[in-house]
Amino acid sequence: MIYLIISILLLGVVAFVAGYVREQKLKKQLERGEITELPTIKQVEDMECCGQHETCEKESLLAAVSKEIEYYNDEELDRFRGLSSDQYKEKDVEEFRDILYTMKDYEVAGWVRSLQLRAVELPDELKDEVFLIVGERRIR
Repeated sequence: MIYLIISILLLGVVAFVAGYVREQKLKKQLERGEITELPTIKQVEDMECCGQHETCEKESLLAAVSKEIEYYNDEELDRFRGLSSDQYKEKDVEEFRDILYTMKDYEVAGWVRSLQLRAVELPDELKDEVFLIVGERRIR
């Protein structure tokens, strides 16, 4: 038992020293101009809903839930603004499909909301796939 306590304390000291050395190294790089700013910790969004809303914003497809436009490396889709969902050519549908299947399942609802807020209609051929992905996410 004493070995376990000593090991944990030793691990804590090593972690503290490593963090301190890293911080000093970053400050020197900043002073020399090798980096423009100190790195910050990115907050990863929680995959679960907060429970404060009747409809979870992360799983809702309704644009009215959130007014903030978020891009998912899909800025090129803005050129379809105003085009009806049944007017897409097959190559256009494939472009949407490529973006859809390169994102994580928990991002799909936000992506659809973003498209709605940007006045870009989802192609009819993809609507069933999107509903299936979002529906499976809600079940889990």
